[in-house]
Amino acid sequence: MAKLRKASAYSKKKVVPYTRISKRRHKSFIKTVPPQKIVKFLMGKGKNLSYVLRVISDEKCQIRDNALESCRQFINKRLERGLAGNYIFRVIPFPHHIQRENKMLTGAGSDRMQTGMQLSYGKSVGKAAILKKGASIFVIEVANPKGIQLARQTVKKIKSKLPCKIKILEEKGSK
Repeated sequence: MAKLRKASAYSKKKVVPYTRISKRRHKSFIKTVPPQKIVKFLMGKGKNLSYVLRVISDEKCQIRDNALESCRQFINKRLERGLAGNYIFRVIPFPHHIQRENKMLTGAGSDRMQTGMQLSYGKSVGKAAILKKGASIFVIEVANPKGIQLARQTVKKIKSKLPCKIKILEEKGSK
């Protein structure tokens, strides 16, 4: 597996989302599309879930699909252990934006083999979701205040996995 560049190379830069994939190959901007890393977008099951916890982006950013997947796995495992399936957990953003990388050679003689910034469009290396300020990232629904407390603690632990500042909003549902 290829080593990924660090997320700061992509996360808060100005983004031009090149995602054109055409049925006619010569009209496509992107020739190969990386596979989807997020396995599930909706987890858990339960009835009478009256408390809702929303994780919201506090700034404009890009979140890579592998960051979303690692957060998803961590949160789902903690909620499953603590609430025994009596919750609903949703991953909201879908990664459409395809990230590219212009790979550079290093070592002796590499200057004769590569084109530098000529034709530097780059090859696709991953996918990301582009979020605006105030966009939902995760939504967790639970039945009681004890569950909301567990969900809040879990979300605080995944802050370091996300490239943006987040807000945690708590709501009392109407169910």
